[in-house]
Amino acid sequence: MKPLQLTTLRGRQRHTGGHRGLGRRRRATNRDAVASAAQRDACLRKADALGAEVVDEFIDAGESAKTAHRPELQRLLKFLLDGSIQYVIVHKVDRLARNRVDDVEINVAIRASGATLVSCTENIDETPSGALMHGIMSSIAEFYSKNLANEVIKGSVQKAKSGGTVGKAPTGYLNVRKIENGREIRTVDVDPQRGPLMTWAFEAYAAGDWSIRTLLEELTRRGLTTTTTAQMPSRPLVISHFLRLLRHPYYKGIVRYRGVEYPGNHTPLVTDEIWEKVQQRLTAANTAGDKHRQHYHYLKGSVFCGECGERLIITMSKNRHGTVYPYFICVGRQMKRSDCKQKAVLIDVVECLVEQHYADVQLPAEAAGRVRDALLNQLASQQANAEHERTFQQQRLHRLATERKKLLEAFYNDSVPADLLKAEQARITSEMEHAKRRLSALSAEFDVIETNLNVAIEFAKHCQQAYLSGTPKVRRELNQAIFEKIYVHEEREVTSQMVEPFRTLMGTELRKSTDLSESTEETTKPRHLAGVGGLRVDYMVGAEGLEPPTTSL
Repeated sequence: MKPLQLTTLRGRQRHTGGHRGLGRRRRATNRDAVASAAQRDACLRKADALGAEVVDEFIDAGESAKTAHRPELQRLLKFLLDGSIQYVIVHKVDRLARNRVDDVEINVAIRASGATLVSCTENIDETPSGALMHGIMSSIAEFYSKNLANEVIKGSVQKAKSGGTVGKAPTGYLNVRKIENGREIRTVDVDPQRGPLMTWAFEAYAAGDWSIRTLLEELTRRGLTTTTTAQMPSRPLVISHFLRLLRHPYYKGIVRYRGVEYPGNHTPLVTDEIWEKVQQRLTAANTAGDKHRQHYHYLKGSVFCGECGERLIITMSKNRHGTVYPYFICVGRQMKRSDCKQKAVLIDVVECLVEQHYADVQLPAEAAGRVRDALLNQLASQQANAEHERTFQQQRLHRLATERKKLLEAFYNDSVPADLLKAEQARITSEMEHAKRRLSALSAEFDVIETNLNVAIEFAKHCQQAYLSGTPKVRRELNQAIFEKIYVHEEREVTSQMVEPFRTLMGTELRKSTDLSESTEETTKPRHLAGVGGLRVDYMVGAEGLEPPTTSL
């Protein structure tokens, strides 16, 4: 039941409109929409017994007495400041506050205004026995509130342990009530409309064909909305909500409650593999800039300034005739974050430089055979150790599973706090995933590894041709798969930092180990060219600015 407070004037008589008229104390009630009629009648009878007239009512509909930061309660305390109120009438003390700190502060404010707190059902007054009763009832209200909260948490934890869903299920599922054997059971079913859309969302994003923004736009076009509730109609999802859904483990069959994860009873919408791919893409999107861009280009996010190492971004320059010229410019120089002197570069020029760079880094045909032999020799030496490590990782998995079981048993017995359980569970899960990945790698057949190695070497020999024949989407994927960063320097020079396994396969270290005298120069970090005032005029922007030279210049 929500708070019901009644206040009464002292020494003031005014017309009350619809109330008892002149010469009588005015009465008005503060009714909560969900308060019972019996409580309100009790407050009115108490006001009549005191000879008081109710002047205003204060209703905190839908608010809990656990906190004093309730709008109507704060309005009541301000209303008391004029000192004309004689009584503040409540049905019970716990309608006013349910913790001792708020109770003391509220009562101090009431007494400071000259009013008296009156309870309809409790013998509370200004006498010592009344003050004692007030303290006892306030403590009982606080105990009841805290104990009820603990019992609710215990029940929710037990429900999560058994695989049940605590609270509202996320978009794609429906909370339903079923009658089984004459008993009502609350469970979760897949939403026939939104469930398939969420499954497609995970699969599409895991495939790498969509950005978050474009994927959400497509889902909205297909009809994905939030679930309708009694208070809120369905509406399209926003990006922040959509990102939270993509990170929610509920879709792979996991119930997470108070930071602890439990196997759920609901039907998963995606597999563990797809969910993990989505998490990897979300993580990479935050670091690699896989975002919606105003000016899209397949090199964006891959090319960097060779002078200061900042990212190169696109700018569109328009001359007085309306012709638009696209350039790559250093964001560090544009935002004045560095003293970089590198000027803008035509996009067409950067595209050609990157195409030529693929010829520089690809594996020479004469080196491919020796690189293959060197890698196969290393593979043969590792094969003898594979069985030993496989046994070690299996034992490690068994040990971690035993640790997790004992940890949960200790948590169920209240021997481990929830925060420690969460930290240990995260550690165990991380170690188990690492062990599983190692086992998965070790379980691969060595002939399959050799086949994949041959395919990789053939690609390394002809990566420039693959890049030249690829679509912009394929080129973007190749750049992100092979290179960590591509640096554009002055004087038509491009260097790069490659990622594994291409750093090993196409770098100089492995080729030097095969005693090859000629090899492609290893990728380098950006060079800082002090004292250089600009770039070559045949492909960089000169003193005339971002537009091509005119007759006036």
